[in-house]
Amino acid sequence: MTTGLLHDSVFLQHQTSPGHPECSQRLTSTFKILEKQPWFDSLQMIHAQPADFQWIEKIHNPDYIKHVEATCRAGLPFLDSMDVSICKDSYDAALHAAGGTLLLADRLMQQEIDNGFALIRPPGHHAEYDIALGFCLFNNVAILTRYLQACYGIEKVLILDWDVHHGNGTQHTFEEDPSVLYISTHQYPYYPGTGAWSETGSGRGEGATLNCPMPAGSDDRDYEKAFREKIIPKIDNFRPQCFIISAGFDAHIDDPLADIRLSTGFFAWMTRLVMEKSDLYSEGRILSVLEGGYNLEMLPRCIAEHLRELSGH
Repeated sequence: MTTGLLHDSVFLQHQTSPGHPECSQRLTSTFKILEKQPWFDSLQMIHAQPADFQWIEKIHNPDYIKHVEATCRAGLPFLDSMDVSICKDSYDAALHAAGGTLLLADRLMQQEIDNGFALIRPPGHHAEYDIALGFCLFNNVAILTRYLQACYGIEKVLILDWDVHHGNGTQHTFEEDPSVLYISTHQYPYYPGTGAWSETGSGRGEGATLNCPMPAGSDDRDYEKAFREKIIPKIDNFRPQCFIISAGFDAHIDDPLADIRLSTGFFAWMTRLVMEKSDLYSEGRILSVLEGGYNLEMLPRCIAEHLRELSGH
């Protein structure tokens, strides 16, 4: 089993305001822990490259892309809303975050790796067609999905979003598309306010969205019940040809931004489940992309559990 790890210092150049939870220490603290793992040397290290505009434009308004570049280059402190803190290098970091996931996909589809994890920032799942939200500039997993479909003929893609916040941007991108099954577990009601049970897609995409809103205080048992009763049957019915994980780790019990109470080990449990299903339906193809997770001690441990499972250790 060969797992690719996308990691690059370019992501550290995205500097947010002092005290902002989405900070560069999220990656530096994680990498320090990963380097100490006995299985670390088995990972295939991959460095990022910027995404071509043609792929970002499949998800975002071209005028919005220009707006992101101009706002960052001007050195303004925020993009579109006060929670999207930026600096002059944020645009380049966002381009590399999106492009790095595409490079990870190339390695996967060319069978150089069996699965992969993108240790990137800024995150992406809140980014809408023409607006930045929730720390996110470009929607990395949405761009990745269209890339897999266009370049490699993947007809059916599953996006499993276990971040504690609902991925409004990802859902809205694909809600009319039956070729993409979007599944989200998230605290509800909570930011950004979307993700009710009743949101199941629209038009031809009706039924291709599954939201599992979880009340504050939900724990491993509550999540396992949602997986066994709702999520697993949906996956089995859809039979995806590639699994993408919007891998937020802010549903951990010690995360400061929410009130879900998952244990560190439960992220390993969810990873094993995805691996079992991907072996059945997609020849083991899994691409996992970092979203949230803001406890600088527990985020590295959760990611280490996730990678340990992906790498077969």
